Amino acid sequence: MSEKTFPKISIVTPSYNQAQFLEETIQSILSQNYPNLEYIIIDGGSTDGSLDIIKKYSKHLHYWCSEPDAGQYDAINKGFKHSTGDIMTWLNSDDLHFPWTLKTVASIMSELPVVEWLTTLQIGGCDFHSFSRGFDTLAGFSKEAFLDGCYLSIHFIQQESTFWRRSLWQKVGEIPTKFNLAGDFALWAEFFDLAQLYGTISPLGCFRRQNNQKSRQLQQYLEEAKQVLAIKQNKYQWRPSHDRLKLRRLRLKLHKFPQIRDPITSVFGGYTGKKIVRKDMDLPKGYWSIETYKF
Repeated sequence: MSEKTFPKISIVTPSYNQAQFLEETIQSILSQNYPNLEYIIIDGGSTDGSLDIIKKYSKHLHYWCSEPDAGQYDAINKGFKHSTGDIMTWLNSDDLHFPWTLKTVASIMSELPVVEWLTTLQIGGCDFHSFSRGFDTLAGFSKEAFLDGCYLSIHFIQQESTFWRRSLWQKVGEIPTKFNLAGDFALWAEFFDLAQLYGTISPLGCFRRQNNQKSRQLQQYLEEAKQVLAIKQNKYQWRPSHDRLKLRRLRLKLHKFPQIRDPITSVFGGYTGKKIVRKDMDLPKGYWSIETYKF
């Protein structure tokens, strides 16, 4: 992939009074030196010094504003209305990308047009001071696993690691704003209606744990997400068996132990996932390939 063929990536960062983390978030994106980046910051009218930070980097921004809005998802939708990129994502103002994130996403989605949305199988996390909390390995992604509620009980789809094509976004329209916390889950639900979610073993995003973040309100998030899930289950007349769900959850928990997991899968069945893997990785001709597997 030459510089001329790098797809344009649009990233929106919504922010409100996050000055202590905002600059590091910005740097995690800009320091990648991705040659076709469209970076947008939508600030909700911060009073903590965030505006000085945004102005410091304004020459690197496609668009920015600082004004009251109706919340995080309203800000993200506003930002995307100013975007034109072929690939889209948002990164909250206390989270981080890795040095290889944009290059990896661009390479995969350029080589594999069938991939309409993509996320990681290696969830990264950091603490308040940006020290790594390690990585959690996920088993895989499928619409059936989503409808069974596995991404609310076994593991979550990591928002800061999820990217999608503009063509998919245009079919959905925007993030539903009626939810305070689970707008990402509502968006994933719409995406699953339309396309397979692919996983890559490359870590793509880092979720920061810090004492003031909205995501600490886990119970409210789960309540909102369950509303979304119930709507989709009703649409597909999906009634997961309690016993089957227990077996599938057990298998997902054992995904690191194939000697135990595989016999369970062979007897009771499993989900089918799509994984992006690197072939000929030690050669100049290295390329991306898709593997279909059971998990």
